Amino acid sequence: MSSELVIAVAQMTSIDDVDANLMQIEALLEDIFKSHKPRLVGFPENCLYMRTKEGEKILGFALTDAVFSKLSELAKKYDTYLHLGSVPLQLEGHLYNSSMLVTPAGEVKPTYQKLHLFDIHLEGQKPIRESDVFRHGQRPSIIEVDGWRIGETICYDIRFAELFSQYARKEVDLLLVPAAFLVKTGEAHWEILLRARAIESQSYLIASAQGGTHMGVNGGVRETYGHSLVVDPWGAVVGQVESRNVGYAIATLTKERIDGVRRQIPMKFHRRLPVA
Repeated sequence: MSSELVIAVAQMTSIDDVDANLMQIEALLEDIFKSHKPRLVGFPENCLYMRTKEGEKILGFALTDAVFSKLSELAKKYDTYLHLGSVPLQLEGHLYNSSMLVTPAGEVKPTYQKLHLFDIHLEGQKPIRESDVFRHGQRPSIIEVDGWRIGETICYDIRFAELFSQYARKEVDLLLVPAAFLVKTGEAHWEILLRARAIESQSYLIASAQGGTHMGVNGGVRETYGHSLVVDPWGAVVGQVESRNVGYAIATLTKERIDGVRRQIPMKFHRRLPVA
């Protein structure tokens, strides 16, 4: 595997307009590649479509939709992997909150379907029920970029350490946590959870986030926390977007850092599974 992996974590303010979101992705890529050449660019949850009005019907994408052809062209143009943190995707007659990987050769493939769906009711806010729209994913997913083993999650998954424990036991090098965190929970839990998952997995972690005020073309407004992060295996923040605005951060990940952390605290030799 490559000893280094240069990545970009991209932060967006997506809305309920696919063309507008695609233009935002194109602008981000153009800006990133003016002065950097990341091998992997991570985009957030709901990067191509963000529902702004709770209860509005989501039709979902098909793999044959033209937007994926455009993203394929962009991946080939920049010779990079594009990770679409999530899109509402129709698979086998069901709608999933699904991550997708676009390769430098232009291949587009769904890779992971969100396991833990966001059904919550915060005090003073309307309930949110993701399971009213999406079907639960069934399994973890590990993808590879230049020999780097990458474990996939989406947003609310970050609260469930047992998923990350599976990736830790398989010694992934990097964890992906694309997200659209609410402001209230983001202020309280975002950085704490991300750094904890990186520390206990002894892996890098990149979290591309939605951030800002999402003004829907069909009405409705949403607010998301932003503050996209890159965390190293020791739990140090090594890259971030320090706002709720559209932007990006670049980081160079190294195998040396991973090996150094795991050598100092060899958790894989100490891990015991509790007996029920």
